[in-house]
Amino acid sequence: MSNPINLVCPACGVTNRIPAERISEHPKCGKCSSDLFNGHPTELSGANFSKHIARNDIPVLVDFWAPWCGPCRQMAPAFEKAAAQLEPNVRFAKLNTEDHQMVGAHYNIRSIPTMVLFRNGQEVARQSGAMGAADIVRWVESQR
Repeated sequence: MSNPINLVCPACGVTNRIPAERISEHPKCGKCSSDLFNGHPTELSGANFSKHIARNDIPVLVDFWAPWCGPCRQMAPAFEKAAAQLEPNVRFAKLNTEDHQMVGAHYNIRSIPTMVLFRNGQEVARQSGAMGAADIVRWVESQR
């Protein structure tokens, strides 16, 4: 396996090692056989947040949101559209700050929606406010 990369399964949370040259071939989880990329953001929780941030070898873009937030609901389709465009090179994920307040507090989320881009477990960029799909894609690509 040349240049393997680690990808955390969005369905079962197992870390999979995939050859880098095969990442665009619709890889499946070795444990549960779910698609490792399905064009939709992964729902994170307080329990699995750290694993997804630290164990994915590709950048992870997290949308910190809440169900009562109008701009968050407005941006959700754009975030999903951007996920479909940038996967498998970026993992898209969402964290409901209403349900997982400790994670939001740990990352000093003061306004929502806020997107945070993580690479190798570390925050590399942050953007607050609702954005369209093209703007999300442009912003993520500018952080590479």
